Amino acid sequence: MATFNSKSFLKHDDYMTPKYAWENIKHLIPKEKTIWEAFYGDGKSGSYLKELGFNVIHEPLDFFSNDFGDIIVSNLPFSKSKEVMKRMAELDKPFILIMPSSKINTSYFREYFKNKGIQIIIPKKRIHFEKKVNGKTPDGWRNACNFDCFYYCYKMNFENDIVWLD
Repeated sequence: MATFNSKSFLKHDDYMTPKYAWENIKHLIPKEKTIWEAFYGDGKSGSYLKELGFNVIHEPLDFFSNDFGDIIVSNLPFSKSKEVMKRMAELDKPFILIMPSSKINTSYFREYFKNKGIQIIIPKKRIHFEKKVNGKTPDGWRNACNFDCFYYCYKMNFENDIVWLD
């Protein structure tokens, strides 16, 4: 069996949201609400939401010490999921967050959101993010993702708790 040396593994957590990920759910995001796209990345995600007709706050500000908008719509840095979900529970405001489908099985997700009305939007196909390392797309990157993501939703009051996209 091969061993894994975590000291030699470089973790890059910059995976940018493609525009189609927001286009796919635009009909589920309330138009009358001000969106806080809380994780800046390369800045394009907020621009995409604005292009889709939403009022968006998207600035390179610290999520953990700020609170803007009526609803948070974002693709968070997955390596910070535990801390982000704790902060989301503290803020107690509606959200739509892109996260790996496996996050629902974590103890911290259960701790913060069990029996709190979480709803899930399941994409028709895998979301393929654009990877950035030091602000640039690595040579050979194919925008291919090897895991599935859901849109995790809180206080969205959809008709069904699981929404399957066509």
